[in-house]
Amino acid sequence: MRTWFITGGTPGGFGMAYADAALEQGDNVVLTGRRPHLLDEWAARHGDRVLVHPLDVTDAQQVQEAVAAAEEHFGGIDVLVNNAGRGWYGSVEGTPDSDVRTSFELNFFSVTQMLRAALPGMRERGNGWVINMSSVAGLRSVPGFGYYSAAKYAIEGLTDALRHEVAPFGIKVLAVEPGAFRTHAYASFADDAVNETVDAYRPLIQSVRSTMIEQNDQQPGDPHRGVRAVLDAMNSATPPHRIVLGADGYEAVKGQLADMTAELQALEAASRSADFPQGS
Repeated sequence: MRTWFITGGTPGGFGMAYADAALEQGDNVVLTGRRPHLLDEWAARHGDRVLVHPLDVTDAQQVQEAVAAAEEHFGGIDVLVNNAGRGWYGSVEGTPDSDVRTSFELNFFSVTQMLRAALPGMRERGNGWVINMSSVAGLRSVPGFGYYSAAKYAIEGLTDALRHEVAPFGIKVLAVEPGAFRTHAYASFADDAVNETVDAYRPLIQSVRSTMIEQNDQQPGDPHRGVRAVLDAMNSATPPHRIVLGADGYEAVKGQLADMTAELQALEAASRSADFPQGS
């Protein structure tokens, strides 16, 4: 029996899908969120196997307190799922600086805080899993979501380095890159006004917002099926380093990698010409 610590426990999202899947296989779950009262009914159905804990992942002290509570309640954390996050839209030039910093605090720096809090216990026990929820936008940047994409690209780089650093301690690390999934993530865009400071980009950003609102509840991805794919990957004989979720995400990443490979090969001579001549 393992204990899962999952951030971003919003009903209908990936966090709860992970929690349900973990419970189905007999594990314990610590599910966290900024509004834990929304999880009361769900938690009541599972009794002592579930601990719901309030957590703002951008608050370093709350992170430490939540991890300590989980370790005290269940004896340790075996699987950390860094799922909390959300998107902000705006142009690279015109997104207000406050929104840029808020985005990185939630989508990147909160992950580093969670890792620093949970990894000591995993290292001491000599095993564990870290699941970092990235995005297809972390492999293929999306116009209008440049800073969200940048934060997810940063998660990708962090995850690759972390995987090598913690492997000697028996800890495995997986990056998960969903495409468009039917969570409540898109619903918030209807409440967000366009906060673009450069008028030249306003038509683009308004179009992005409208598209996201129209796609709400129409996304092809099923969070529960996506999580089952993640668990299958974790339980495979040779767990992968990353997994893209959703047919739309797969096609987007496949196209991105094909374009990058073609360009890399086309510029091979230029790349190799930048070295000192052999024998120099």
